Amino acid sequence: MQKIFAFLLSAFILTAHADENEIRKSLESKFPNIGKLEHVVKTPYAGLYEIVVGDHLLYTDEHGIYLFDGSVIDAKTRTDLTEARRQQLFSIDFSKLPLNLAIKKVKGNGQRKLAYFADPNCSFCKKLEKEMTKVNNVTLYLFMYPIFPGSPEIVRNIACAKNPLKVWEDKMLKDVEPPPAACNYSSAKIVALAQQLRVNGTPNLIFADGTQFPGYMPAADLEKALDAASKK
Repeated sequence: MQKIFAFLLSAFILTAHADENEIRKSLESKFPNIGKLEHVVKTPYAGLYEIVVGDHLLYTDEHGIYLFDGSVIDAKTRTDLTEARRQQLFSIDFSKLPLNLAIKKVKGNGQRKLAYFADPNCSFCKKLEKEMTKVNNVTLYLFMYPIFPGSPEIVRNIACAKNPLKVWEDKMLKDVEPPPAACNYSSAKIVALAQQLRVNGTPNLIFADGTQFPGYMPAADLEKALDAASKK
């Protein structure tokens, strides 16, 4: 009986691997520039397979003939299954973030925590900073991530200032350009960190429970997300 079970198990594993390999080969042949397929797993819905390419969660059929880019919604509960899965797949261990590279700001009791990547020339980053002025009892960790033209120089001027946090807020909230400053500063470690965490744009939020949210979030939603993350 044990031999039969072992045979069936090995056959199942071989079949699963065969499906995965077939999908990989099919997609790579049809989309030569698709990049590295880091993850190919069958979903419990509609016979779809989920694949991860960079920071994107996509879907394909069992033969890798069709590629779907979009959200799967549970019609009964109206739950966005794709978003829930994306947060699970791309979650981050907050305790392992190199917070020494970030600009720190404590508001109120600072009990809740939020790390975020932002660019000084990013319009949505400026909107986010304005929303953050309405949020209290949080410790913020800012990773200045220069991805826009002209941003590396601005980031250096901010990082080399006597009070980087004030200069950053002056730039983002008051449109005051940081004065020229020089020091032994490089954004290389933050750029490498962003690439490691699949951060391809700004703003990008990381909550204490590891949930990563790419994009701008208004104060009311920030409050809800911060509370939810602090309870986990």
